[in-house]
Amino acid sequence: MPDPLTPRPKALRIVVAEDAALLREGLVRILERAGHEVVAAVADAQALLTYAGNCRPDLVVTDIRMPPTHTDEGLRAAATIRAAHPGIAIMLLSAYVADAYVGELLDSTPGGGIGYLLKDRVGHVRDFLDSIDRVAAGGTVIDAEVVRQLVGLRHADGPLAGLTEREREVLALMAEGHTNHAIAGKLFVSEAAVRKHVGNIFAKLPLDPHSDRRVSAVLTYLRS
Repeated sequence: MPDPLTPRPKALRIVVAEDAALLREGLVRILERAGHEVVAAVADAQALLTYAGNCRPDLVVTDIRMPPTHTDEGLRAAATIRAAHPGIAIMLLSAYVADAYVGELLDSTPGGGIGYLLKDRVGHVRDFLDSIDRVAAGGTVIDAEVVRQLVGLRHADGPLAGLTEREREVLALMAEGHTNHAIAGKLFVSEAAVRKHVGNIFAKLPLDPHSDRRVSAVLTYLRS
């Protein structure tokens, strides 16, 4: 079995923000062993803002709750970074789900990707590194539990009201980053059936005509 820390094809310049010293150092070691360059590893949001502005990394990995109040400093810092430097990809890595400022990150100017993973649900180092690669490439990676908590029961009305239950299931799996092939496997249907559902979703939702329809559909789902 290949080493999950084998250097990745593309080295990234990364700033890590995590106030727990052991976890911060662990993230640094994982990322560096995977071939990335950690240009700064900091313990608070103010240092994150400083190094992100000065170093202009490819990607920021940040916790949400950080000193001094341990509420949403990391999330607010991420939104500030994205507003000032939209090309910097953001990976939120937290033990908590918070919806404040997440909408701002999702609505930010295209360029950098966005990810939101829960620490205790990252099962394998390889999965984490794959998520880093996808976000750095401009993709969106949202943990399924984050999706569930962000959306809750709020899809009863609004833009998702016209979707069937199956179309919502397909859209939820799209939001988790799954391909049509993977969705077909999870729902035990054919890939052709998934393509049909995706087409119906695109037709029913008010999507941005200037962006990728799949990404636009996912963002509509997460904001609903």
